[in-house]
Amino acid sequence: MYTIRKKFSFSAAHQLHGLVEGHPCGRLHGHNYEVEVVLSDINLNEHDFVLDYRELDLFKQMLDTELDHRNLNDIFNFHTTAENLAKYFFDWCLKHWVDTWMVRVSETPKTWAEYTEHGL
Repeated sequence: MYTIRKKFSFSAAHQLHGLVEGHPCGRLHGHNYEVEVVLSDINLNEHDFVLDYRELDLFKQMLDTELDHRNLNDIFNFHTTAENLAKYFFDWCLKHWVDTWMVRVSETPKTWAEYTEHGL
């Protein structure tokens, strides 16, 4: 199995509703998000790539134009947890690249959430 990964970043604010009173994520706050997109295939294409990394620039353009320096609560109609963002980004990537394997979202250097439709 061949696998490629590429990291992207954007900065955005959000607020998680419904948490216990005093929870810091219940207040409006921001993150410097890191998003890692992973594509995998058992075969390489005619150029011996899983995918040319440059084709992933489309994802970066989406992050820059739609999400960077915005309030995610104004954009999405779901709880903007890292887990839900990973699922959203996975679905977005899968529509563009059938070899999408997994997406990982990090809000801090020590935490991340990932989504895949493949077993462990």
